[in-house]
Amino acid sequence: MARASRDRPHARGRAGAENKPRLRAPRAALAAAAGRRWAGRGRASTLGGRLGPLRQSTARHGGRGPREAGPERLLAAIGRGPRGGGARGEAGRGGGRRRGLGAGTLGRDGGGGGGARSVGRTAPRGAQGEAAGPGPLGGRRGVVAHLAPGPRGGIGPGRGAAGGGSGGGALPRRAGAPWIASVTASFSSSSVPTTKLFIDGKFIESKTTEWIDIHNPATNEVVGRVPKATASEMEAAVASCKKAFWNWSETSVLSRQQIFLRYRQLIKENLKELSKLITYEQGKTLADAEGDVFRGLQVVEHACSVTSLILGETMPSITKDMDTHTYRLPLGVCAGIAPFNFPAMIPLWMFPMAMVCGNTFLMKPSERVPGALMFLAKLFQDAGAPDGTLNIIHGQHEAVNFICDHPDIKAISFVGSNQAGEYIYERGSRNGKRVQANMGAKNHGVVMPDANKENTLNQLVGAAFGAAGQRCMALSTAILVGEAQRWLPELVDRAKNLRVNAGDQPGADLGPLISPQAKERVCGLIEKGVKEGASLLLDGRNVKVKGYEKGNFVGPTILAKVKPNMTCYKEEIFGPVLVVLETDTLDEAIEMVNNNPYGNGTAIFTTNGATARKYSHLVDVGQVGVNVPIPVPLPMFSFTGSRASFRGDANFYGKQGVQFYTQLKTVISQWKEEDATISKPAVVMPTMGN
Repeated sequence: MARASRDRPHARGRAGAENKPRLRAPRAALAAAAGRRWAGRGRASTLGGRLGPLRQSTARHGGRGPREAGPERLLAAIGRGPRGGGARGEAGRGGGRRRGLGAGTLGRDGGGGGGARSVGRTAPRGAQGEAAGPGPLGGRRGVVAHLAPGPRGGIGPGRGAAGGGSGGGALPRRAGAPWIASVTASFSSSSVPTTKLFIDGKFIESKTTEWIDIHNPATNEVVGRVPKATASEMEAAVASCKKAFWNWSETSVLSRQQIFLRYRQLIKENLKELSKLITYEQGKTLADAEGDVFRGLQVVEHACSVTSLILGETMPSITKDMDTHTYRLPLGVCAGIAPFNFPAMIPLWMFPMAMVCGNTFLMKPSERVPGALMFLAKLFQDAGAPDGTLNIIHGQHEAVNFICDHPDIKAISFVGSNQAGEYIYERGSRNGKRVQANMGAKNHGVVMPDANKENTLNQLVGAAFGAAGQRCMALSTAILVGEAQRWLPELVDRAKNLRVNAGDQPGADLGPLISPQAKERVCGLIEKGVKEGASLLLDGRNVKVKGYEKGNFVGPTILAKVKPNMTCYKEEIFGPVLVVLETDTLDEAIEMVNNNPYGNGTAIFTTNGATARKYSHLVDVGQVGVNVPIPVPLPMFSFTGSRASFRGDANFYGKQGVQFYTQLKTVISQWKEEDATISKPAVVMPTMGN
């Protein structure tokens, strides 16, 4: 069984209760107003007048030097939490003083001998004030325990201030980016914050009465709520896109390029903060979350080369005095529906490519992980994107149906399960829309006996179990050919050494699954594989992570002696489970891969060039890696999943992405030579602009 990381003692938290490790947040909150000077750095923010540089924390704790803030401080920075101030707080015990740059509300908590007192800045101009009014626990004034110091100097949600105040209060809201607010009416018994909509350049509170809980997968604690947008709110979002389209599409391609160049820089500067927010809501390790953001950033960088990507074609003198030109023009309003497993990368595959081509965009993130996209939207606004060019709605089935049916939406990009993808493709296409849908997969890694053993085993383990197997390109199936079957015990040993823990914890190799339902499904498929005759060489179903006993953890699991007719082979498991099949020859392996309906990715491990070429040529899969376990192309190419893994006729990003988000216009012109009217030579240098 994969070993879980050992718990460590922590000195802080609610008195008399075991202190659970908490996710740490970024090193600084966003600045509340343009031009605010950062303590300790001696320079003012210059990011579009709205966003401060996310750099070092100004917090110091008990004279022990800088400490990181918790994820709640990040959420404070991006606006989640109640109205009001609270930028500066004092720990009630231990003499430690902490100073934060995010706006929020701290009051007084007399419970447990601790308490925190805060004098806050309540507006972008920095007005001083002291929090008052009833706290979320009834009777206590201004208790906002989410900002209490947590273990290892972090910020622990659900704890009191240093010394033991209790209660789980709301997160503070940043005055400069108020896209997340506290619930005050719909959930009077809770202070869990709610995510706003982004419509027409404004972060607005939804009028809905239906909300969806957001859970931290490592603890299953509710950390926020997201609205099911009402019909009128969704209509307003599309209307905003439609209204903004004309001006945006007529904006010069160089001006659009400049916005995305600035956007690229803002994402780079905030990459670690985005990553910590992803880990907080999605559960993946911090290193993996950084990769999530970085692979999306690469698409933004590629979008900046739009001036060459969007070129048309021309043929002069197709007949006497007649020329033909083609132009690439935007479609109009486009929409994207993103999954939970890549909260930053997948949205960045969608709206940057669409918008740099001149389209406006309506985005619906996964209701489980909205935070990263909201952060990205704020950065995009700070980069100079005009109001209405990007709008964000939240919801589930009703929002999806709305996008598929609305006549003003011309194209839909989707990444997710086959069930949802097939539905969206059929319904959207039936309504005359372009649809590109990346869906499920069963990616095979074929291991030849001549492969580099050390490298191959490491590659298999990393590609199978990284991100807890929640990747559409996870290498979830291994086919061991001939003598390579003897490597199986060593493969199991390497998988055993992976560390299962909360994503923010040092040394964690894989974090939790997204939900209890996902864990139940994965465990059920493992059990079904055993009942159908597979050998369970490594069982991760009972892994325990101290301090996170309620998390959705499944450790690395290996099923051997699997046959193609078994359920664990036919279905995408989407968890840290590697199924192993065996063949005697390469031809049998190729036949097995081609008989599987999915065609997202595959890999072959070999030191023989002829073997690699044969496999690459004969295998019917859209993306092939040769000694590369996860062959996701860089964005100068396109993501080319095929067969049951894709629906549509133009793939994501690269040249295919530009083709999907544009339409061709052909102009045939004739200017007869004899009609020339110039009677006097021009001797002045032509300027081309007059």
